[in-house]
Amino acid sequence: MRKFKKSSVVTLSLAATLALAACSSDPEETEENVGGDGTAEETEETEDGDDEGDGEAAAGDGGELVIAVAADGVSMDPHGSNDNPSAKYRSLVYETLVTLDSETNELTTDGLAESYEQVDDTTWEFSLHEGVEFHNGEELTADDVVATLDRIRDPEVASQGAFLYEMIESVEAVDEQTVQITTEFPFAPLPNHLAHNAGGIISEVAIEQHDAGEINLDIGEGEAGTGQFVFDSWSQGSDIRFTANENYWGDAANVDSVVFQVIEEEPTRIGNLTNGDIHIADQIQPALVNQVESIDGASLLAVPSLSLTYVGFNTEAEPLDDVRVRQAISLSINNEELVEGIYEGYGSGAKGPINELVFGYDPELEDIGYDPERAQELLAEAGYEDGFDITIKMNAGNPIREQTAVYIQDQLNANGINAQLEQVEWGAFLEETGEGDSELFVLGWVTVTGDADYGMYSLFHSDNHGEVGNRSFYTNEDVDELLDQARQAEDPAEREELYSEVQEILVDEAPMIYTAFDDLRVGILDSVEGFVQHPNGQFDLSDVTISEEAGGSSY
Repeated sequence: MRKFKKSSVVTLSLAATLALAACSSDPEETEENVGGDGTAEETEETEDGDDEGDGEAAAGDGGELVIAVAADGVSMDPHGSNDNPSAKYRSLVYETLVTLDSETNELTTDGLAESYEQVDDTTWEFSLHEGVEFHNGEELTADDVVATLDRIRDPEVASQGAFLYEMIESVEAVDEQTVQITTEFPFAPLPNHLAHNAGGIISEVAIEQHDAGEINLDIGEGEAGTGQFVFDSWSQGSDIRFTANENYWGDAANVDSVVFQVIEEEPTRIGNLTNGDIHIADQIQPALVNQVESIDGASLLAVPSLSLTYVGFNTEAEPLDDVRVRQAISLSINNEELVEGIYEGYGSGAKGPINELVFGYDPELEDIGYDPERAQELLAEAGYEDGFDITIKMNAGNPIREQTAVYIQDQLNANGINAQLEQVEWGAFLEETGEGDSELFVLGWVTVTGDADYGMYSLFHSDNHGEVGNRSFYTNEDVDELLDQARQAEDPAEREELYSEVQEILVDEAPMIYTAFDDLRVGILDSVEGFVQHPNGQFDLSDVTISEEAGGSSY
């Protein structure tokens, strides 16, 4: 694996941001999905968890799997927040009609639908598996699918995932096991959108109970999913626990229970992995990979992801409303040096908003490049030959984003732009960037669906300004029209051509600096087998086994 010998700038940046991370008490890694890897792109936001998940086997033979995560989720309701931490939890409980394969990123019928077909240009039909029960004992029928998709599109629910299904005109139960979905216009990526965790099917009975105030889906009440695991308890900010679904319609889980411990400090997560107090440590930054690799009885799993890290411009704020200024800032950043210095081989540089794992990616796309001299010319043309003051915001407790912000600051200061850093708690950070209270900001977006519509319509269409995804408040009528055409085109080749044109515009107009597609890195004990890290950031625990009691050694 290629390693980069850091320049003094990158080395100082890394040291500074590690110091920041060491004293932070905020989430270390939360990608926006939505709207936001994380999202994307969204979310809000402890101490080590209690000693419930100490690596000892639970009452059954399968044992209890203990996973340490950097940030707690926000809502167990699929129609609640659109953040990755919550999605990790919900994916154990709620199942979607179709799924994306973790290796190929292709659609599969491993979900609740045993088959599906496109009946005509605007109609899709899904046939459900028989004999599926919700955790509350209710049998899955087409009415549950109707109730779920009607609910997420209800303006009164105000779901952050509603934009995923806004093109749906109607959902009808043909019979107990058959559902027809009709869209307002031909929408080729509909099945991909249904694979998003916001499309998790909820029991109609539970929805009615929630609406009546009898249960609260946000905090996991109602036993409303069909998944391999059942929600058990949630001590918010500390830990959340799930037990195996004894009546699961598919293959039963191998472990008896799963506990996610919220441990914000990465050194503590690694220490607990070393001591065998946990089985899996999520979100290992590149600078600490060697510590994990040195643990006897553990290893590092690194998987390419759908997660973009970017530096967004508020295009409605002066002087960033001038495309020449945005281009100048982008040209001032040596992105190759940034990626090699910060990611140390565990990520790839981004030319645009999507990578090769996403349908619609253009392999011939050229990035904006690195040209400080041209940057100075553009600043002079825009009337800022003497530079200007600007603030870069990032959420606290995220070392990669902190390092990125410091590196960007150094590069801009060297080019005559006085950049200051502001570290903001995660929830406040999302609120401020969603409301346009920012200039430059470091954030992430996960193209969960594997389709360019989600990766670009959400981030750049003018209909999605703010918390839905377009936090750059970017408006371009040509981009809007191309994105509208691409989501309505049926021919895959035509869609690819349209998305290629959009990507070229987005590179030129620079509503953001596309920095990197970060690998997903977890530390895992050798006693754990069958664990799958999905490129969308979620975990597949369906085949996980614990072959022996967790254990490790000092490092």
